[in-house]
This record gives sequence, C-alpha cells and structure tokens, in this order.
Amino acid sequence: MNRRKELFRVILAISIIIVGITHFAIPAPYVKIMPPQLPYPLELVYLSGFYEILGGIGLLVPPVSQAAAWGLVLLFIAVFPANINMAVNHIKIETIPYSDSPWVQAIRLPLQAVLIAWAWWYTRPSDKEIQASLIPKSLIPQELEQ
Repeated sequence: MNRRKELFRVILAISIIIVGITHFAIPAPYVKIMPPQLPYPLELVYLSGFYEILGGIGLLVPPVSQAAAWGLVLLFIAVFPANINMAVNHIKIETIPYSDSPWVQAIRLPLQAVLIAWAWWYTRPSDKEIQASLIPKSLIPQELEQ
C-alpha cells in the first residue's frame, strides 16, 4: 500500500504542477471563472498557480511534504468558489469540451472533494525509506528528517 501511496503522491504532484503552470501560460480560463466579488482576478490566478506549483514540488521534498500537503488542502478549499461560480453561472471554457454542460459542471464540484482528500492523505507522516523525493535521501540532513 505504501508504494501505491507514493505513486499517487507523484501523480498528484506532477498533475498539480502542470495545472499551476497553465495558470501562467493560459490564465484566461481561470480568470473567467473567478467570482466577480473577488478583486484582482488575474493576480489571484497567478497566486493560485504559484502555490499549486510550490505545493506540487513540496509534496516531493520529504522535510516539507506534510506542510505542502496541508497547503494544498487549503488551496483546494480556497479555489472551490471559482468552481461553484462556474457551475452556478454555466460558464463555458472554450478549451474544455462540454464545459457548459450542467453535468460536467456538477461533476467538477465533488471532484474538488476528491482532490482535498487526496492531498489530506499526505498530511500524515510517511515511511521515509520509500517516500517519493526530488532530493536524494542522502542529501537530506538527519535533523530535518524528523
């Protein structure tokens, strides 16, 4: 089970890093779904993209992976209003097929809960021997391992 958990850690990390990069590469769809009550939508899109990239990288750095997981949980909660706004106002994103379909938008809402649970899975201590890491374990100081 632990190896599978680490595989899913890598999948989540890579996926969230890619999504974070798209916040910078093509921010318009994200700006489009921002609730109109929020100021500075483009800046908030960039900020959420930055934290997605940071969280994805952090999941793969053992000394900070639990903190990164908590950060992703909070980020997934923070961006949920944009998903609600998209569903309630039937906002179509041209690059996503059927994005204006009520079914697609309704499915997206519970998917956020799956992402929150997935990130929350990594808020608990992991087996340091098999934890996925961008940094060779031999380079991580012992005092940071605890």
